[in-house]
Amino acid sequence: MQIIRIVFISVVMIFALGIETVFSESPHWNHEVQANWGGLEDTSQTEVPLMYPFAECSIGKHQSPIDFAAAEIQNVGKLNELRIWYDVDKAPVFFNSGHGVQVNTSIGYRGEVEVGDELYPLIQFHFHEPSEHVVGNKNFAAELHYVHVRSDGKILVLAVAIEEDKENATFQTILDNTPEDGGGRNENTGLSIDPASLLPANYHHRGNFFRISGSLTTPPCSEGVAWYVLPEPITISAAQLAQLKGFYTNNARQAQDLNGRVILTK
Repeated sequence: MQIIRIVFISVVMIFALGIETVFSESPHWNHEVQANWGGLEDTSQTEVPLMYPFAECSIGKHQSPIDFAAAEIQNVGKLNELRIWYDVDKAPVFFNSGHGVQVNTSIGYRGEVEVGDELYPLIQFHFHEPSEHVVGNKNFAAELHYVHVRSDGKILVLAVAIEEDKENATFQTILDNTPEDGGGRNENTGLSIDPASLLPANYHHRGNFFRISGSLTTPPCSEGVAWYVLPEPITISAAQLAQLKGFYTNNARQAQDLNGRVILTK
């Protein structure tokens, strides 16, 4: 049991440092070359498929994000409820992943989401500008991803669209404490963050969501990710959006082919 616990903690730490940065050194990638992610080579490897660690970005059939306007939405009465149980994190780590603004939850943090009888611990949350999920030609100003990773490796991402309007105090705290340089970590700040304060104000565990199978939206684009997208956006101010763009802009992957997938809701 001790060995299992050590392995689990190691996995959690990798994801806490940022899913999108695990493979960021070799090969190097950025959003400007996203059309070629699948063909980027790891020159330290000599055998296929190890030479192409991001191949799934090109050959995967359940890739994220998607265009909601192009998808069939099915109303299903027996979907498991989605319940969000986020506690205040008293020791968050403000992290510049090199690809986005991110907050890593502290070791021992107990926030999680519940789907049916399964629990998914919250490991980190981060931001894209503009939104990755689109509706036809419409992007939202930005998008928030809550990343949850279970001990068995299953990943659930909760996505929230962001519109420009009223400011969000929690988001301002995140912006003001995120390091300017990629890879920078700001910890031991004495600040607390409540991830729930970034959810739509009237969500209240009502269970409204869109559900679709997908992938990570950054290399290695691994599939098998359960995506839950809330139907209502949150807001940030114009000044906050400009500050976010000061870190990274256009760090959003383009919508991917559905390949027969449908969106489930209830």
